[in-house]
Formats: sequence, C-alpha cells, structure tokens
Amino acid sequence: MICANNITLAYGKRILFKDVNIKFAPGNCYGLIGANGAGKSTFLKILAKDMEADSGSVSVGPRERIAVLRQDHFAFDEETVLHTVIMGHEALYKLMAERDALYAKPDFSEEDGIKSGEIELEFAEMNGYEAEPEAAILLNNLGIAEALHTKKMKELEGGEKVRVLLAQALFGNPDILLLDEPTNNLDIKSIAWLEEFLFRFQNTVIVVSHDRHFMNQVCTHIADIDFSKISVYVGNYDFWYQASQLNLRQKLSENKKVTERANDLKAFIQRFSSNASKSKQATSRKKLLEKLTIEDLPVSTRKYPFISFRPERSCGNVILEVEGLTTTIDGEKVLNNVSFIVNNGDKIAFMSQNSVAKTTLFQILTGEMEPDAGSFKWGVTISHSYFPKEHSSYFTGDKNLIDWLLQFSPPKEGESFARTFLGRMLFSGDEATKKIDILSGGEKVRCMLSRMMLAQSNVLILDEPTNHLDLESITALNDSLLKFQEVILFTSHDHEFVNTLVNRIIELTPGGVIDRLMTFDEYIESAEVAETREAMA
Repeated sequence: MICANNITLAYGKRILFKDVNIKFAPGNCYGLIGANGAGKSTFLKILAKDMEADSGSVSVGPRERIAVLRQDHFAFDEETVLHTVIMGHEALYKLMAERDALYAKPDFSEEDGIKSGEIELEFAEMNGYEAEPEAAILLNNLGIAEALHTKKMKELEGGEKVRVLLAQALFGNPDILLLDEPTNNLDIKSIAWLEEFLFRFQNTVIVVSHDRHFMNQVCTHIADIDFSKISVYVGNYDFWYQASQLNLRQKLSENKKVTERANDLKAFIQRFSSNASKSKQATSRKKLLEKLTIEDLPVSTRKYPFISFRPERSCGNVILEVEGLTTTIDGEKVLNNVSFIVNNGDKIAFMSQNSVAKTTLFQILTGEMEPDAGSFKWGVTISHSYFPKEHSSYFTGDKNLIDWLLQFSPPKEGESFARTFLGRMLFSGDEATKKIDILSGGEKVRCMLSRMMLAQSNVLILDEPTNHLDLESITALNDSLLKFQEVILFTSHDHEFVNTLVNRIIELTPGGVIDRLMTFDEYIESAEVAETREAMA
C-alpha cells in the first residue's frame, strides 16, 4: 500500500496539487489520468520519492519495495541487458555483487565461509537463484531476443532500451509498481502480454498511459487529476469517461433549471413589486429567490479540441486503384507488388511489421515519393489530405500560429478567422501568437489536423495521428473520424482508435498484401490471417 498525505505542489501561481490525500491499495491497478500539464508524471515522481512536494508526505508499508519505469535511456549504458533488469531489485542486486566479490577472493577464509552461508540464505529468501531466468523470461516476452541479453545497453536501439527498462520495473514482484507510458515502443504481442501480466499482478499498480484500450484492459480504478485534486473512480477508463460526462451533464442541467427558475422569479418580482395586490406574492418570491443556489462549477484543466472534417463534396464511385507498387530503400524491399482498390466508405487501417512500409506507401500515394515499379490512380472526384508521421518541416521559420494557419485558410479570411479557428483547437488568447518553432509535439499535431480540416477533402490519409496527443485530443479526433462519411486511410498503434474506426484492414507483408473486411480485434485473433502471413513471409 502507498499513501499520499496532504500533498501540495505549486509552480509560482500555478497550483498542481493542493492538500491531496489518496490511498492506493494492493490488488488494484490505478490509471492516473489528467490533461497535458496536469501533473501525472510529476505525481508519479513524488510517489517514487524522486522529487519532493512543497508540503505533505508519502508513506508505504513496512519492507515494501517500489519499482519505477525509468525514463533515462542512458543511465545503464555500461551494464549488460540482463544485469540492468536485475538492478530493478536493488537489494538483490547488491547482495549478488557482494556474493560474487566474496567468492572471487583468492584468500577465502573460514570467516568468509560463515559469511557466505549467511549470504546464501538471504539470497535464497530473495529468490536470487531464479533471478537470471526470471529476467530472461521478462525480456523474451517483451521482444528482446536472447542474443541481446549479454550485450551492453549502449549497443541497443532506443526502442529496445525502453523494453529493457520496462522489464527492470516488472522484475522481482515489486510491492508497488509505478509505470509512466509503459506501452511506448511495444508491438501488439508485447502489449497483450503486458496486459495479461498486470491483470494477474497481485500488488499495487499506478499507471499513466494514453492508450485507452490498455487502460480499459488493466485498470480497476481511475485516479483523475483535475481542479488541483485527485478523485478516484471504481472501474476502467470507459466507465470513468461515461460517469464523469453524465455527472457534468447532470450538474449543467440542474444549474440550467435553477437559472430558469431564478429568471422567472426575478421577472415576477420586477413586474409586481409595486402592485399592492401582488406585494405579498412578490415578497414570497424574493425569499424563494434567496434560497436558490446555482452551483459554481470549477473550471476543468481538461480541454477537448473541436475537430470536424467536412468534405467540400462526396466521393464518386472511383476512389483509388493501386497496382503492383514496389519500392526498395537502402537495399531493403519495403513494398513488394502492393495492389488494392479503395471503395466508397472504406475506413482502411494499414498494418505492417515494418513501419517504413506504411509511411512509404502514403508518401507514394500523396506524390511525395516515386515507386520503383507499379502505378496508382485517384478518381477524378477525389481530393485528399495527408497527415504525415514526420511533420517537423511544416514548422520551420519564425511565423506565429495565426500567420501559419492563414497559409491554409480561404483567401478572404484574416486574423479574426484564424483566432476563432485556433481557439477551438485550444490555442486561445496569447497562445495564438506563439512562434511555430517552439510548439510542443501535441500542439504541432493539433495544427496539422487544423490544416486538414481547412482542406475540406473527401479522403483523409493519416500516418500515426495519435502520437503526442493527450487522451482528450485522441478522444476528440476519434469521435470526429467516426462521424466522417467518406474514405479514411490510416495507420495507428492506438488499439481503441483502430478498432472503433476500421471496417477493412490491409497488411503489407514481404510477399504482398493481406486484405480483409473485419475489425481489428477479429484480425488479431484470426488464425487464417496468421497462416497467410506466415506463408507470405
């Protein structure tokens, strides 16, 4: 068990937490949610005692161990992968080092023998003899091949390091597990394994994640950071969302009814206060008015951008025909004889073990790249808008946001139009005059989505659009695409995003394409698809 007691933290006039009291019990998985900047990662650091609050304290049960998913990918560069994982259990790793040093002594004495017996007993109690096999199993399940286990961390790629650090946090059955974005850089198989691991985990888990499907699968409770407080709800993310929206609607409805009643009373009082025959009734209504209370709803830090794609015209019957696209990059064939026809109303998710293949296909279809072989043809009624995964080239120079947006706006529109549009995308007031070269990743994504909305296209091409977005923006984007009646071609690692949108899946494999009309969940579970994939490899 871990408890936060009267935690208060402020940066200048901005209060993140004020007198927060919360208890996280064993056997539960708590999803820590909140808007960007609400303090999710900061609160995890306070719980891990990696930073101090202005006031308050954190307490854990006696002899309980906290494990944290570390974000410093270079801290263990000189350690082997296997040892890095075991270092997640600090006490065990120190004992291992002491044990190895003792047995390495050239003048092993009788006293050393007694000491070694004590160490072996403690080592066994910590399950030390199973440490390396347990670490190896964790690494294998997270996609780190056995050949990498003895390599130094500095020899691994960035995504591989993230997986090793996740294995480090999971190692040794910690009493309290703190995870900040644990699904980053994990493939579908590894995420499914992690979901099962956390589902079976008997101790306390507190997790921050932008993956709604993951949160729904693992969370028993939601801890919501808002209004400088943390409120705990029983249930997963979807249950919290529905309950919080219902609660807000009820409060707004109650306030509306009270406001309407107050306005009726005020009108009666104003009309009849000077009328002798109605004076008693007017006085009675004054007393009623004084008793009415309109609840002041606090301003939430959680903001949802207004995202709406409205095509200028509908698609015709011919959308897109692709025939035999083949492309090799740096000696690797990333597209091999890719052929398909896009139909009206298609919402196609493109899958591939190779992320370069998906991006390359989109770059070819949007004219940014030429294939080595093959062809494609868009229908005459089609206009398409593209959200590229890498879009930093759109944000160079010293323009402010208003001027940047006006590049893509109708010719007659000016600053007032841009400010209104940006305000709906959460750039209000002075935010609209920010320089484009200092925007955060999430802000750039909202700008790129704004550009697509202004294009009014009837085909949307989106390459990982949920990267860098908070849960609120992902939800707003997801909802807007569900309302879009035309064609969507997209890629995403967000399970919920894909599964709710898709009606067709095309997987790019080394041997060609697998093309199926089914949901994402059906596709993952399909034995027939797995056999086809294996045959085409």
